[in-house]
Amino acid sequence: MRTTAHLEGLREAMVAFVRYADRAGLAAPVPTTPGWSVRRLVAHQGMVHRWAAATLRGEVTTETRWEHEGATSPDPLEWLRDGAIEVVSAIVSAPGDVDAMVFLADAGTPREFWARRQCHETTVHAVDALSASLGRQPSAADVAWLSPAVALDGIDELLTGFLPRPVSRLRSDEPQRIVVRPSGSTCGWTVTVSGSPPVTVRTDRPEVADADILLEGDPVALYLTLWNRSDEISPAGGGWDLWRDSAQVRWS
Repeated sequence: MRTTAHLEGLREAMVAFVRYADRAGLAAPVPTTPGWSVRRLVAHQGMVHRWAAATLRGEVTTETRWEHEGATSPDPLEWLRDGAIEVVSAIVSAPGDVDAMVFLADAGTPREFWARRQCHETTVHAVDALSASLGRQPSAADVAWLSPAVALDGIDELLTGFLPRPVSRLRSDEPQRIVVRPSGSTCGWTVTVSGSPPVTVRTDRPEVADADILLEGDPVALYLTLWNRSDEISPAGGGWDLWRDSAQVRWS
């Protein structure tokens, strides 16, 4: 996806985030992030937007100040919108050769990286807000704003960007291969899990015979499953508890 498409994905996710956060109410619990309220979710997302914008501008970041702002703002949803505007403005105004931190494998240029990262950061947390309004984990049918193209891109970011990092906690004493095959698409991924950082290979169509664990299905349902926001897809081959326990993406 191009930067313009990532920014459009961010915009659509923000519209959904605000809608469902408002519908749920700030005190509502968030089923997909146990122990969080909607207010905490809003404060976290608004902090991340401001932190990303400052990082792209080369400024010193102070996450705790922004978390406090979000937790105490008299109009937290307006505060959330302001952060989204700030990060989009930072991305749009950044030169193509901007020198800024990136932190994923296969990241691309900093401007491309931050557009993609904030698209999926916002999308995943919009799903969290949706879960609060529903009182349960969502299914693909609930996530009406999320297109298959954005879902496929987010799966790719997770599997090729987050998982291969040395800090990834996904490990297995017995090597195993996870094959991801979205329906209606020629793309796919094979993730080899061992005692070392996972190795992900993009492929036109991975072979089912190569899989110890196989995930097939609708791209949006796969997105929700791989980002640990839904159990809609049951992987063939078992062993999925390892993923749930070790493939969580955390702020710190």
